[in-house]
Amino acid sequence: MSYKNIRSIREDNDITQRQVAELLNVSQNTYSQYETGKIEWTASTLIKLADYFDVSVDYLLDRTKNKNWNK
Repeated sequence: MSYKNIRSIREDNDITQRQVAELLNVSQNTYSQYETGKIEWTASTLIKLADYFDVSVDYLLDRTKNKNWNK
């Protein structure tokens, strides 16, 4: 399953897949497969992304429109 908010927030911040892949310590190809839904996201990967982009995991997973759960 792919999640549009993950790609959108990356693009909105003008960050490449390669840059996010480096943050997550994976190859660009692996990250691309995460983003397209070919590989399932792990909890630890989602937490790293949420922390990096300062958003909630629920936002990344398209479970809410609110980027920050505490606001």
